[in-house]
Amino acid sequence: MKTRIISGLIIAPLLILVLLGGPWIKGAVFVITIMGLYEFYRGFHSIDVHPSYPIAVVSICLLYFINIITYYFHPFSPGVTLFLYMMWFFVSVLMCLLYLFKIEERDLADAMATITGIVYIGFFAYHAVLAEDTFAVLCGVSPVWLILITAFGTDIFAYFGGYFLGKHKLCPNISPKKTIEGSICGTLASTLLCTGFGYLFMDREYMLAFVLVGLAGGIFSQFGDLTASIFKRKMGIKDYGHLIPGHGGIMDRFDSVIFTSPMIFYVLMFFFADKL
Repeated sequence: MKTRIISGLIIAPLLILVLLGGPWIKGAVFVITIMGLYEFYRGFHSIDVHPSYPIAVVSICLLYFINIITYYFHPFSPGVTLFLYMMWFFVSVLMCLLYLFKIEERDLADAMATITGIVYIGFFAYHAVLAEDTFAVLCGVSPVWLILITAFGTDIFAYFGGYFLGKHKLCPNISPKKTIEGSICGTLASTLLCTGFGYLFMDREYMLAFVLVGLAGGIFSQFGDLTASIFKRKMGIKDYGHLIPGHGGIMDRFDSVIFTSPMIFYVLMFFFADKL
């Protein structure tokens, strides 16, 4: 526990980037994505699956290039922007399929793992950038705070709730240490934290949105953690990496953030669409 707390304090200064907002958040999400993909693909090597990290990096760079030109340099119409994103998806899948053309060296699993990493890590995490671009002005503060509050708040309170109160296993075949009591504590904490944050710093007219963000975020955050655990079990590894003492690698720390980002973006879109 002591190691986890110390490591959490080491990560805390990264929150300064959220305070700076805008391009700093884009840069942070981009770096986390690139590092997370490396760890994710390296995990596949342990089961003799070899996804293409270069293809994934090219795909993610194209995604952020589209963001830069559409957000900073040329305000395209929504239809053109949608076209560019659809083209990105097509090109990304196409590159993964072309990766199979060296049929003697590569298996279907190599291409499938490459696509999975691009979508699961790259596209999911990119929703934090979309949330910042779309809702930062409307919310008054960076909406990325909601993503971090739900992900980290759920993780912290689920951990301590399970540590002190846990008796009943949640998913013993996936993550033996997680408990139902811890899960409930994490979800309740996420709901309360997001509700309080919305009341203090955001438009109180949309309090229901922040309650739902906290509730759904607490649930999806744990789905993200369990999904990452499933991958690790299938890969036969304990942690994705060893970058952060007590937490493992980037993916071990940000798996719930990656999984929660799309959900929060779509909840905010539902409630704020009329103001866009």
